[in-house]
Amino acid sequence: MNKMKFCLSAVSLAVGIATCGISINAAAANPTLSEADFESSKMTYFQRCAGCHGTLRKGATGKSLEPKNTLKLGQERLEKIISYGTEGGMNNFSDIMTPEEITKMATYIQMEPPIPPEMSLALMKERWHTFVEPKDYPTKPLHGRNWENFFLVIERDVGSVAVVDGDTKEVVAHVPTGYAVHVLKAAEHHKKLHAKDAGRFWYTQGRDGKLTKIDLWQTPDKMKVAEVQIAYDARDVAVSGDGKYVVGGGYWPPHFVIADAETMEPLKVVSARGVNVDGEYVNESRVAAIYDTPNQSSWLVSMKELGQMWQVHYDDIDNLKITKMNTSKFLHDGFYDPTGRYFQIAANASNQMVVVDTETEKLEARIDVDKLPHPGPGANWNDPKCGPVGGTTHLGVGKVTVWGNDPAGNKDAAWKVCYEVETDGAGLFIRTHPKSDYFWADQTKHPEPEVQQSIQVISKETREIVKTIRLTETPGYAAVHIEFNNDGSEVWTSVWNRKDSKEPNGEIIIFDAKTLEEKGRVKGLFGPTGKFNVHNRINHVT
Repeated sequence: MNKMKFCLSAVSLAVGIATCGISINAAAANPTLSEADFESSKMTYFQRCAGCHGTLRKGATGKSLEPKNTLKLGQERLEKIISYGTEGGMNNFSDIMTPEEITKMATYIQMEPPIPPEMSLALMKERWHTFVEPKDYPTKPLHGRNWENFFLVIERDVGSVAVVDGDTKEVVAHVPTGYAVHVLKAAEHHKKLHAKDAGRFWYTQGRDGKLTKIDLWQTPDKMKVAEVQIAYDARDVAVSGDGKYVVGGGYWPPHFVIADAETMEPLKVVSARGVNVDGEYVNESRVAAIYDTPNQSSWLVSMKELGQMWQVHYDDIDNLKITKMNTSKFLHDGFYDPTGRYFQIAANASNQMVVVDTETEKLEARIDVDKLPHPGPGANWNDPKCGPVGGTTHLGVGKVTVWGNDPAGNKDAAWKVCYEVETDGAGLFIRTHPKSDYFWADQTKHPEPEVQQSIQVISKETREIVKTIRLTETPGYAAVHIEFNNDGSEVWTSVWNRKDSKEPNGEIIIFDAKTLEEKGRVKGLFGPTGKFNVHNRINHVT
């Protein structure tokens, strides 16, 4: 259709149109944007909205944003929701997007969503790049640092990972990666398999689908050794226990891809599309969390919209054995119990924690919790009454929920809520260490700055909040994510600005794990979010 005719058609259907580029009347039958505004809004939606609402806008953690729903709300109401967020856990975007961008986004989500293209294995191979050949990898670390106490820090805004020396607190390198890395993984210590140099090679998954391989033994300028794009939108990655394969999960296209962990050559694509637990076919079945199973030669792959956990055995990738376990929608992220047998994952839009048994490959339990659980990498500890427990924060309410997770030694408490702690605000992450008396929770999802900028410390013994630590009072900045150092003596927390910046716009604040007093800062970071301590992550320390 001729663009001017399309624009005039939109004008004839609406009242009070300010420009030909944007239809802003709440009763407009055919909202429209100029081609340039449509493209910029599409990119913003991908970067800011698709994770919760879906590429096709059918909803998951967030509500459906299909036109049949958004047209009923209208332009004015949609602008307010985007600007100020909701009590259900949606962030305010008034400090991230300009008023004009919010207006355009409100219009964009009233229009039919564009359907992105598929991605073939052949195209992935075209986008596979090697920067250091495996034959040229060093046989020992070239920098003389204690690399097992390195922290790998996501620098969301600039598409990189900062490597920070946990001993000296120096930034060793800024390694280029995909956009807005969601998570990093390395080959972990496995009860049955043994990866050579476990913890040396790390694999990042960017939201743009780029898988990047990082070698911590290299000099800073050569730590990025290979990359491959396996999707247009992606979230998680895992490495096989023997270190031979790496798997990346796509949000779009909905599939997971197995690659050679040494060379990063993509080898196999497996579709995630299928029939969900309600018996409905799902075209946009996104792959959320992926984890190696500590006791089996397999990965756990969560199918967000299907409400299924797939246990994928990688001992024969030409003839994959996949067990599909029906659980609950919408699966997001999780963590193992201390034995490594049971995986505990948030079905956040179902308000449940789901537990699967990797030994029997069956659903073990569903635990009803509060609104939108989100444990991140999770936390396990011992409770005086319930024994071994796990815990989660929630996106939709200020609360930590704790449940028993030891069916062998504490059967009566297993997979039942042990207790809850009311916090000041909804959060994203909970974290602890076996040597710590406390577990820590952020409150990043709360709209009020005073709460959003604070971390709360909770006693394992008394179950009470012992301290609230405000990390910053700078407008627009938030406190997010917690990680301990290798021996559990320090707690690392992030301060970051949610608005994209090409200049350093955040820091890590380090606390003494016992006294809870500040003991240091790491500056010069770009949007630091998640932090991954090498020793803790490869040894399953939660």
